[in-house]
Amino acid sequence: MKRGTFFQFSAPSIATMTILMVFPLVVAIWLSFNFLTFRNINAPDFIGWRNYIEVLQDARFWQSFRFTLLFISMTVPLQMLVGFLIALLLDQVSPKIRGVYVTFVLLPFIVVPVVGTLMFKQLFEPSGLIAWFFRAILEQRFILTEASVKTLIVTHAVWYTTPFALITFFAGLQTLPQSTVEAALIDGANRLQQIRFVTLPHLQSLVVFVALISIMDMYRIFDSVFVLTEQNPVYRAETVMVYNFQVALTVQRLGKANAMAMITVLAILVVLIPFLLRTYREQVGGK
Repeated sequence: MKRGTFFQFSAPSIATMTILMVFPLVVAIWLSFNFLTFRNINAPDFIGWRNYIEVLQDARFWQSFRFTLLFISMTVPLQMLVGFLIALLLDQVSPKIRGVYVTFVLLPFIVVPVVGTLMFKQLFEPSGLIAWFFRAILEQRFILTEASVKTLIVTHAVWYTTPFALITFFAGLQTLPQSTVEAALIDGANRLQQIRFVTLPHLQSLVVFVALISIMDMYRIFDSVFVLTEQNPVYRAETVMVYNFQVALTVQRLGKANAMAMITVLAILVVLIPFLLRTYREQVGGK
């Protein structure tokens, strides 16, 4: 395809992406250099880097940042591992009934996150099933503490994000050449050896892809944490996005909130750059 023809076809998409992404980003950067509240929203005061300095000196920001990194380091490996194991099991199921299992495992991914979080939270309320189990079986009350709330946040995140990894890995398993598996069997490889030396190398690019998407999704998590914590500072379970929301709407420091958002974007890029470079080298090396 000629370059001119390519740009003719891609021009509408480029224009749309510019309007929806580049323009808001430029505006957010400009607002981050201003002292902006709801009172002076029509006449912001330019203050330079003061918002960024204030964010970097904010103890609550660093607390939320540390919890976000801890949250990512726990949920991403767990959901990838669980998704991979379930994908292996689904690959062994008869195609006639496989659709039924896939439907059930996709339910968490289909439910609206806020609705799913509310349903999950009700299980641990005094009238919920888990709370009843603690009273009737363990003879103790289920109490929401810092540790229990953080555990619920991680558990819920793994529950509703695992289907993405599951479907991706399952699709990759369908492209695994049967001849390669049969050759491994002939060579005497057991099931674990097949997974290690045949399946995982075949899914390597998908593992990187799922890791990239999962890290980005978990870094910007908001709704489930907002619902489970109810913005209670006692639990010390604020993510960067939740604290950003509080700064913008509760404290009404819109300029500081935009500066925090820019720092968050840079942090995501720093985290993802090694993955992106690895993917780029793999693509270049594969040509």
